[in-house]
Amino acid sequence: MAGMTIWHIHMLNARNALTPIMAETRATAREAVALAEAHIDLPRFDLVLRASETPIPDGGLLARNSQPGVIDLTLTPDRVTAQDLRRILMRELHHVARWAGPGYGRSLGEVLVSEGLAGHFAHQVLGGPVDPRDAARPAGGSLRQAANIWSRHDFSFDEWFLGRGKIRKGTGWAIAHRLIAQHLSEEGPAEHAALLAMRADAFRPALRRLMAVEGVEEPEDPEDQATAADDKPAD
Repeated sequence: MAGMTIWHIHMLNARNALTPIMAETRATAREAVALAEAHIDLPRFDLVLRASETPIPDGGLLARNSQPGVIDLTLTPDRVTAQDLRRILMRELHHVARWAGPGYGRSLGEVLVSEGLAGHFAHQVLGGPVDPRDAARPAGGSLRQAANIWSRHDFSFDEWFLGRGKIRKGTGWAIAHRLIAQHLSEEGPAEHAALLAMRADAFRPALRRLMAVEGVEEPEDPEDQATAADDKPAD
């Protein structure tokens, strides 16, 4: 891979909430960056850490990568472990790298691909069991729904991934993991850098085949519906 990445870590620690874990957190972050750099090129980035005012479930970590070159990580200092921190950083570092290529994405399909690739990357680099969020089974009907709104930008990340709505929590990650696994099972193993550069629509056939494997009827293509509507004679 290319030379060492230039990156900065910023701990928002005016109230000393992060002080007990600062040394270990810095060491874990450096380790994660070194591991990621062995497989993919990382652009310059900033890692911003802050302590949560309220306890965070699921390992005490909440990560956001909402713009190029910035990882925002909120954590519960007395709950987070080095292992969990390393794993979530590996996912976020993959997001940082994808931002520099095709982008993280705005549509549901693009986000599913980005999240699925990041999860597979973390698992393959770090080993161990699959992340529980990835290993879960998608909520009933969610595969068909995802296919139906694949290209839409107005989907809710909080609903699809965080369970803040009508869709079971973690469904987005469960679909994302299965989507990439389906693609890899058909196309064979690929270099992380090659997968990183692939655009989301290259994975759409894998979703269709995943639906067939799961016995889910494929919805009509919205583009076909739009064409049919355009061809319909006016009243």
